[in-house]
Amino acid sequence: MADESTRQAHISVLLAPVVALLAPQSGAVIIDGTVGAGGHAAALLEAAGPDGRLLGIDQDMSALALARARLAPFGARVYLAHACFDRMAELAAEAGIEAADAILLDLGVSSMHLDDPARGFSFLRDGPLDMRMNPDGVGPSAEEIVNTWSESELADLIFRYGEDRLARSIARRIVQARPLASTLALAQVIEAAVPMRLREKIHPATRTFQALRIAVNDELGALERVLPQAIGLLKPGGRLGVISFHSLEDRIVKQVFRDESTDCLCPPEQPVCTCGHRASLRLITRKPVTAEAAEVALNPRSRSAKLRVAEKV
Repeated sequence: MADESTRQAHISVLLAPVVALLAPQSGAVIIDGTVGAGGHAAALLEAAGPDGRLLGIDQDMSALALARARLAPFGARVYLAHACFDRMAELAAEAGIEAADAILLDLGVSSMHLDDPARGFSFLRDGPLDMRMNPDGVGPSAEEIVNTWSESELADLIFRYGEDRLARSIARRIVQARPLASTLALAQVIEAAVPMRLREKIHPATRTFQALRIAVNDELGALERVLPQAIGLLKPGGRLGVISFHSLEDRIVKQVFRDESTDCLCPPEQPVCTCGHRASLRLITRKPVTAEAAEVALNPRSRSAKLRVAEKV
């Protein structure tokens, strides 16, 4: 999750490593599953000039408007789609893409979302408890979850997706304070549930807001659904890069990359392979790439970013 204290214009994280490791050549076909304001997409298209093409996907119409303006100089080389990236295979077919040379996923919430109080992602300024990446989409808002889920359901959510050891205390306080309709009201309730002696460097509401955002947008489910599609769309030698911002996302990416870069997935004690699995990927980054100090100083959001890259065999 992006740093909740960031109050700046969107800056594409790990931009130079993304371009260097995805390494698009002239004429490359690129898919940016989280095109956002178009920063990564523009850099990748520059590297793939003069005739590389890009499919940019985003479920946020306001982000797509920014991407459309940013990528306008590339003209017909760009195809933008309003959808969640878990429809990648379908959207690629609509865009006339049979296979891609480079695919990028930049996960989590951007500074554009955090800086708009009306979207309800940040507890630093008051706004409605929404948190939907696609405000026009189906599914519950954060307000619905906060006000209708049982105490045990909220506790399990905060513990699972927020990894907060005080999840039960926080859930109890939330239920006692209902109904809650604003980000600041929820943040104050959470803050009151966390004793001073147990507080960490981050704001007490950080983990609960992360958990709610993940649940509202089914972020981990969407990630699990898109990774096989992305791998399937890659050409031999094509590369998939994923930027994650917290351990839950990174764990999923790491596991899929590890499994898909291994021939046999049978238990180690089994003497003969019966699974028939064959590696479809080769790891380009054995360990995740993180931001250097200069980038973190310029863009604090990059502090928690991890980039993993794998190549189709």
